[in-house]
Amino acid sequence: MAVVKLFVNNPSRRASLAAVTLCLTFTLAACSGEKTADKPKAAVTAPPPAAVVVAEAVQKTVPIYSDYVAQTDAKDTVEIRARVEAFLEAQHFNEGTVVKKGQLLFTLDKREYETKLMQTKAELDVALARLGKAETDERRLRPLAQQRAVPQQDYDNAVANLQAAKAAVSAARSEVVEAELNLSYTTIRSPITGLIGKRLVAPGNLVGKGEATLLDTVSSIDPIRVNATLSEAEYLRFFASRDQRDIDAPTDLELMLADGNIYPHKGKFVLVDRAVDQATGTLNVVGEFPNPQGLLRPGQFGRVRAVAEMAKDAILIPKRAVQEIQGMASVLVVGADEMVALRTIQPGETVGDLLIVRDGLKPGERVIVDGVQKARPGSKVNPSTAAAGSPAGSATASSTPQAGGK
Repeated sequence: MAVVKLFVNNPSRRASLAAVTLCLTFTLAACSGEKTADKPKAAVTAPPPAAVVVAEAVQKTVPIYSDYVAQTDAKDTVEIRARVEAFLEAQHFNEGTVVKKGQLLFTLDKREYETKLMQTKAELDVALARLGKAETDERRLRPLAQQRAVPQQDYDNAVANLQAAKAAVSAARSEVVEAELNLSYTTIRSPITGLIGKRLVAPGNLVGKGEATLLDTVSSIDPIRVNATLSEAEYLRFFASRDQRDIDAPTDLELMLADGNIYPHKGKFVLVDRAVDQATGTLNVVGEFPNPQGLLRPGQFGRVRAVAEMAKDAILIPKRAVQEIQGMASVLVVGADEMVALRTIQPGETVGDLLIVRDGLKPGERVIVDGVQKARPGSKVNPSTAAAGSPAGSATASSTPQAGGK
């Protein structure tokens, strides 16, 4: 009792007692809070396995495509020229349209050549008349010369005149042919069916003076040719293996235009250049494509796509299943126990939306294609199967290797 009274009566002792009491209060409260917090934790359950979408690695024989830079070119290109000197009289076509073989394009002033033809025909008539007289003289003098009734010299002169008359007729006939040919040159027709360009000379101008004046150009565009350049290694890869491919391997060519669209018509190879260019080490390869709508014009650039080889029994997975980790390609594989494992793969070429796996996967193994962010190696997942992809239904294949591929 004396001790309690001492603490109560002493002010400093009272302050110390209050501090001790306050500390005890906070300590009890903290202990009580820890016990309260422990109760909900004991009630928390483990989260369910993450839902993911998986696809099976399939094994199929698929074509491997290669792309080559290409440029379109006309199969036939003809320059329309004025071959005789005359004034250009008229134009008979619309520029930038398709003209038919034999269609009238230009006419030249033909009056001079019509006059020349009439003159040569008249000269031919004179030559024929002289030939007739020379033949008559020779026939008349022949029996007389045989009977020595006329000097031999007279008969010899008749024979010479006959030979000269025959030569004159031949010359006159050749002049008539030349005049007819020159007259025909005043009417200019298209030698092929094709697209004609912009005229280079307007009617009223003198053409053909001193040289054959270029009037226009016609290019055939259906079919149209496509020139592609292959390196020697690409040529060997493509053509040396042609005999070893399956007969069912696609042989058609595809053309990707400058805007990224695929030309709707398929093409075919028609020829390979005779020799390798020594300066560039490349070969020129020519393909042909139907061009009924005239969409392709000579000089356009694009890319030709062709089957370079057939990948036999290739293992394919969707490209979106592949992850890049420090330059290595990997996939998340779901095992039979629904556990996730990280697998490093060696990727090959792409086939549409699919990727050829050269090493690291077996046919039938399941890879995660959706929900990769939710899955962790060593964790369990709840997989659902994606719709099966079809390599044959894919757009195209590319021989460009993915990261980590050879």
